[in-house]
Amino acid sequence: MKLMIASDIHGSAYYCEQLLEAFAREQADKLLLLGDLLYHGPRNPLPEGYDPKAVAALLNEKKQQILCVRGNCDGEVDQMMLEFPIMADYCILSVGKRMLFATHGHQYNRQHLPMLQPGDVLLHGHTHIPALEQEEDYIYANPGSITLPKQNSARSYLLLEDGVLSLRQLDGAEVRCINLL
Repeated sequence: MKLMIASDIHGSAYYCEQLLEAFAREQADKLLLLGDLLYHGPRNPLPEGYDPKAVAALLNEKKQQILCVRGNCDGEVDQMMLEFPIMADYCILSVGKRMLFATHGHQYNRQHLPMLQPGDVLLHGHTHIPALEQEEDYIYANPGSITLPKQNSARSYLLLEDGVLSLRQLDGAEVRCINLL
């Protein structure tokens, strides 16, 4: 299964459309969203093309292909707009003998690790800063932000295919990859 991973759409229909175009281009089977889908949040500026209703409609069209965890800007009112579950704090996936712990990042993160075994993957968004790094005991992966990247980073996502986790820019250019198998 080919899995695309993205985070922090923050209500931008403009960038949600670009994300879904990349999803189609990558021919991924599933799209794992790491939260903050509809609301921009009180600390963030309004993103380009801010239209949460349009984002909900775009994502609902792909509801059979979406897995999602809750971000700090997601609430019950957002769940009422979306036709797929978004309220789980985390999900666990397996890749070979490794566990992928997917969360938004506001509860579990590098400073507050979940229960990981050596070699497992901590996967979260929230910081808006893309990363794919081999730590001492685990792999840290962050798809960055589709809408509001920070520290002059590009809009990016992660792709998991055949045991290889890669960080890619929204235009598809590969930045870095790690073989998980």
